[in-house]
Amino acid sequence: MPIITLTTDWNRSDYYVGAVKGKILTENPLTQIVDISHQVQPFNILQAAFVLRNCYQQFPAGTVHIVGVNTVLSTKRKLLIIKINEQFIITADNGIVKLFTGDIPFEIYTLKKEVKEEHTLNIDPFIKTAFKIFDNDDLKSFCVPVEEYEEQISFRPVIDKDQINGSVIYIDSYANAITNISKETFEKVGNRRMYEMFIQSNHYRIDKISQSYNEVPVGELVALFNSIGLLEIAINHGNVAELLNLKVSSAVRIKFYKNKPENELKLSGG
Repeated sequence: MPIITLTTDWNRSDYYVGAVKGKILTENPLTQIVDISHQVQPFNILQAAFVLRNCYQQFPAGTVHIVGVNTVLSTKRKLLIIKINEQFIITADNGIVKLFTGDIPFEIYTLKKEVKEEHTLNIDPFIKTAFKIFDNDDLKSFCVPVEEYEEQISFRPVIDKDQINGSVIYIDSYANAITNISKETFEKVGNRRMYEMFIQSNHYRIDKISQSYNEVPVGELVALFNSIGLLEIAINHGNVAELLNLKVSSAVRIKFYKNKPENELKLSGG
């Protein structure tokens, strides 16, 4: 049974989602359609990449993931097929490739000219390409490899021996702020030293990494590494993004110390 997932900025209240599902089911009524998210902010490729990257590997091999964000195709913007971890991502050439793949090996293709000319400039090429993938064992039977594609810069923390300068890369539905600081980076730079964490400015300070939200009183700031290993800033039973005016790109800084009293600051390894 073919599986197609949808990650879009269409919003469920519009007709687009229903129209696309109808077209998919017209191609094959047995297709299993999975909605990953239709709440991506309009044209926000970074958010789409973050959402899909952190769930696509849970799907069976051979799944096709359609990214319906900034989808307009033209002679200058081609349709791309990314093959990664035995799965397939169909997207416009809109800068998402490196944001999604990171350091994971991947192959990337576009449609052959004669196939591409069969389509109009809407979502149809994405759907028809998905079923060509299901029907063909070899992408090269209807695709050609791509060497050049649009790239957007991925937000990475700036690191020196005593500090990590990171940023918020995603605000989730609970208004928690997820940063680009990984647990691995924190432990490597921190090397079990004491630390302070500053959110946005020196006015908001955290000196402990918690294991869960309820380790602090209701209404208090909390920092923890979430299920995907990234540092998350939250307020227990609160809205940290609104209260601290956090958004994507807001600064999060961690300063490590050697000689601070242990009763003031927590160790970075514990």
